[in-house]
Amino acid sequence: MSDFRTFYESIPKITRYWMTGSVVMPLLGRIGILSPASMYLNWQDIYENFHIWRPLTALFYYPLTPATGFNWLLMMYFMYNYSKVVENDLFTRRPGEYLFMLIFLWLSSVGIALAFGIYFLLEPMVLAVLYYWAQNNKDTIVSFWFGSRFKAMYLPWVLLGFNMILRGGGINELAGIIVGHIFYFATIEYPLQHGGRPLLTCPQFLKTYFPDEVGGYQSMNGPRVSGDGRPGSGNNNNNQAPRTHAWGSGRTLGSD
Repeated sequence: MSDFRTFYESIPKITRYWMTGSVVMPLLGRIGILSPASMYLNWQDIYENFHIWRPLTALFYYPLTPATGFNWLLMMYFMYNYSKVVENDLFTRRPGEYLFMLIFLWLSSVGIALAFGIYFLLEPMVLAVLYYWAQNNKDTIVSFWFGSRFKAMYLPWVLLGFNMILRGGGINELAGIIVGHIFYFATIEYPLQHGGRPLLTCPQFLKTYFPDEVGGYQSMNGPRVSGDGRPGSGNNNNNQAPRTHAWGSGRTLGSD
C-alpha cells in the first residue's frame, strides 16, 4: 500500500485528478453503481431533460466491456505518460495553466463530439494532450510496435491509423488532433509566427486557486524555454519522451 501511495503521489497534481476520475468512474459503472445510460454525451438529454452533467461525466466515464477494456487501458497508459510529461516539463510548476489547457480541450471536445456523435471524451482528450506534446517535441524519435521508429510529430496520426485498422474507428482520435492543434496554434504557433501575445491565456482566477509553485514560470508561453530564450526543441533533454519498460516486440511507444 505504501508503494502505491508513493506512486500515486508522484503523479503531478492535475494529471492525478484527471486519472483518478477516469479510473474510478468506469469502475463504478462496471460494477453497476453508476448507470452508463446517464453518463454519455447526448444533445437531446442535455437540452430537453436538462442533463447538464453529461459533458462532465463524458469526460471521466468510459464503458468497460470485454471489447473496450484493452482500449481503455491503452488510453490510461497514454494519459499517464503524456499528461504527466506535459504537466511536468511543458507547464513546469504551473498547475493553473495546465488545468486551463485541459478545460479548453474539454470544452472544444464537447463541441466537436456533439457535432460528430461522439459519446465519450477519453480518446479525444488523451489524443489532444499527446498531440500537444508531439508538436513541442517534433524531432524526438519515438518507437512503436514491431520496432518501427519515427518522429514524434507523426505519432498522433499513427495512432489514428492504427485505430482505424484495428477497430474501424478514427473519428475520436481525429477530434483530439483537431482540438490539440487549435490549442497549440493559439498558444505556441501564432505567437511565434506573428509575434505578440498568445491568443489564449490562463484566466487569473485559475491562477488564484492553483497558483504557480515556487520556481515556476509566471505566464503561459508554451514549452519550457532554453537558456538562449528559444522554446525547447525535441532535442532538449528537459522535454524527453516518457521512458517506460519494453512492450511487445518493439520498445514502448514514446521511449527514446
